Amino acid sequence: MHRILFVCHGNICRSPMAEFVMKDLVKKAGVEREFSIASAATSTEEIGCPVYPPARRKLAEHGIGCAGHAARQLTAADYGRWDYLVGMDGANLRNMRRICGGDPEEKISLLLDWTDRSGDVSDPWYTGDFDATWRDVLAGCSGLLAHIRGED
Repeated sequence: MHRILFVCHGNICRSPMAEFVMKDLVKKAGVEREFSIASAATSTEEIGCPVYPPARRKLAEHGIGCAGHAARQLTAADYGRWDYLVGMDGANLRNMRRICGGDPEEKISLLLDWTDRSGDVSDPWYTGDFDATWRDVLAGCSGLLAHIRGED
């Protein structure tokens, strides 16, 4: 079982987009039984909130649902539960390492590290550009899936 936890600041835009995109990719690849995929926040600001409406609409444009999501915060215990803890930007990585007490097993990465271009996933909360975030998320999830399946 491959266990992936996507993480962003509030768990209402980028990380749930990554969660549901990855769930869609593994389903289409016929390997969904081999994966456990979820998302979390580094902050407490949006705990219990659903996916932000513009993010939900962007997923729906691509035939991806996200019903039932409720934002939750990353915990130190998550480090032992997940194989990959994938943040969206440098601030997320710092907060993830703080919450998890470091990264001794090197499980923490940036989503775009799984692509041919590293960097931060565009934050649509501030930019309003959900198209750019979609492209970043799709590229990162596709690259991570290829890596896990040994196709990179």
